[in-house]
Amino acid sequence: MPVRALVVDPSAPAAVRLAEVPDPVAGPGQVLVDVSHASLNYGDLNDARSGRVPVGAVLGSDAAGVVVQAAADGTGPAVGTRVVALTSGAFAERVAIDTGALAEVPQGLDLADAVALPVAGLAALRSLRAAGLGPGTRVLITGASGGVGRFAVQLAARAGAHVIASVGSPARGEGLVEAGADEVLIGLEGLDRLVDVVIDSVGGPQLVAAWNLLAPGGSVQSVGWTSGEPAVFPPYATVGPSKSLTSFVIEGDTGPDLAALTELAAEGAVTVEIGWQGPWDRFADAAEALRGRRVAGKAVLRVSRGEPDAPTLVPQD
Repeated sequence: MPVRALVVDPSAPAAVRLAEVPDPVAGPGQVLVDVSHASLNYGDLNDARSGRVPVGAVLGSDAAGVVVQAAADGTGPAVGTRVVALTSGAFAERVAIDTGALAEVPQGLDLADAVALPVAGLAALRSLRAAGLGPGTRVLITGASGGVGRFAVQLAARAGAHVIASVGSPARGEGLVEAGADEVLIGLEGLDRLVDVVIDSVGGPQLVAAWNLLAPGGSVQSVGWTSGEPAVFPPYATVGPSKSLTSFVIEGDTGPDLAALTELAAEGAVTVEIGWQGPWDRFADAAEALRGRRVAGKAVLRVSRGEPDAPTLVPQD
């Protein structure tokens, strides 16, 4: 029996449409999950237009729901377990997911909050880890009002770092001090001391400026490029005391780190901020809000079965 999914279609609004696809078949080390919520990331929008996800293929990376078929090899959670996962083709009613790519959702954590964690939370956690975070480290987080940025602010603050959050406007900076930021800047205005770590999701000229503010031995982790602008380094900008610019991608099994993030969220040690939430048949609205930088935190899609949800939920722009 086919299931509904959001598939890539260059002729559709936001290059995505609802369609029927074959019911997934799980491999030995996979579970089948009935998806209730999905989270939209900037990278998903780029995947829909860049060709990285082929036309007709199911889009998405973040999914949360309930296991309806356990893994044949005995690994992973039992039927009925609430889970969250980082998996390709996440935007479907039912998805086959590797047991190493998911985590059980603790009691007390809503699936709508849990689904915001995979791409954004893992990118924040692992990029900070790769950069060599420690107490007293001066950490600059660009695009701090977005999904990755807000998690990075909280996690860096928990590690005892001095956190500098860079945003595009005063409104975008709301709530970041409460999240753990020691300083909130518009762009990089007013930053006159070198930093040890940069978590950059903006790219373009701001990446170049952040590189120039990096202390010897420091690290820039490039986790995104929302500006869509080129980064032009002037001559000799990369000649001098040793420091690094590292491209970042989430690789390998994500289950253990995802489990750690869900536990932090369940305890209230990490807060999930959802800036847009609505039914998945309003994908184009969510995409427009995300591209227009009207979403503080995460955009969450509610996966509905049968008839589309009535459009009664107003997006939290």
